[in-house]
Amino acid sequence: METPDLIHADLSQAVWRKSSRSGGNGGNCVEVATNVHGIIAVRDSKDRSGPVLRFAPAEWRAFLDGVKDGEFDH
Repeated sequence: METPDLIHADLSQAVWRKSSRSGGNGGNCVEVATNVHGIIAVRDSKDRSGPVLRFAPAEWRAFLDGVKDGEFDH
């Protein structure tokens, strides 16, 4: 299986979603797109034309696992 090019991937068809925990008050939020083959894309919901972070699915899973395990708690 070919590894996707994270940097040059076409995100024009990305379907962005915001966490259901974001609330509707316009707070600090990120949006995530998971429909682009082999890439998880993350952007600031307040700057949708700004930079996008791109992760391989395994990297994203490791991050989510760390969040769930409290690895990033203060």
